[in-house]
Amino acid sequence: MNNIQEGPLIKVDNLRKYFPIVRGTILNRQVGAIKAVDGISFEIYHGKTLGLVGESGCGKSTAGRLILQLLKPTSGQVLFNNVDLAKIIGEEMRLLRQKMQMIFQDSYSSLNPRHSVGMIVSEPIIVHTKVSKRERREKVASLLELVGLNPNFADRFPHEFSGGQRQRIGIARALALNPAFIVCDEPISSLDVSIQAQIVNLLKRLQEQLDLTYLFISHDLSVIRHISNQVAVMYLGKIVELADRNELYTRPLHPYTASLISTSPIPNPRIERIRQRIILKGEVPNPSNPPPGCGFNPRCPHAKMICSNEEPEWKEYQSGHYSACHFSDQLCLEGVDIS
Repeated sequence: MNNIQEGPLIKVDNLRKYFPIVRGTILNRQVGAIKAVDGISFEIYHGKTLGLVGESGCGKSTAGRLILQLLKPTSGQVLFNNVDLAKIIGEEMRLLRQKMQMIFQDSYSSLNPRHSVGMIVSEPIIVHTKVSKRERREKVASLLELVGLNPNFADRFPHEFSGGQRQRIGIARALALNPAFIVCDEPISSLDVSIQAQIVNLLKRLQEQLDLTYLFISHDLSVIRHISNQVAVMYLGKIVELADRNELYTRPLHPYTASLISTSPIPNPRIERIRQRIILKGEVPNPSNPPPGCGFNPRCPHAKMICSNEEPEWKEYQSGHYSACHFSDQLCLEGVDIS
């Protein structure tokens, strides 16, 4: 049983990651920075799932790696169970990593092709614990069975499995140390549509069975709606809207959120025919040179002069519903049920 204290399990406060841009073969002088993650804040409570959604390159995966300290943040704070991860190192950090794991996007490259499935799944156990070979074999067999695989697969190699089976192996590896928190970094994006639902349902079952907490990163709004309790929308390194999943999908307060929802496919031909899509103009700005004011203003259909001059305030408009837009209280955007 995980020793969970009161309050959020994960608390992210004003987290930033700037990658320096350097020039010169000798002096390597810094001439700028890529603002991959630019001051994001959110909380994830024990046993809940926060969905993090946005276009490719918006900083979602970088945010996940910052939370797990796989990348060191430029500034900001990440609290895990009220422990500041930036302030612990060495053995203390090694012990804490057992409670924080990651499921990777690419089930092909995330598994060592030279290792058997049994070795892949047992590697965290070997690194972090001192148990006998018999106990490791029993643990691996139970983990494979837990994710829907035959325990006899332990002696096989990754190339012998389908993409969905490989992702199940990755999930088993993530569960090997009984974690409390898992970052799911687009775990179904490389899978066939027919397999995606199986993996999402597996993750939901494991969450209920093992009392897990997820940060679920995806660009698929329908999947985010299905698995998440709360949804955070990222654009150009910032979170532009955060709300309960049903509230966000039915009453988005930010134009970018509304545009994402409007272009997500709906399995209802009648609604699909009559709904209005919001097609954004232009491309996502360069994160090394973001536009002044609101970063979304060059593409926003509602932009005014203030949008290019002043950065909007991150504000709570309704209970638990936050947005960063100068006109969130005026737009009254209409969402669509894409469940």
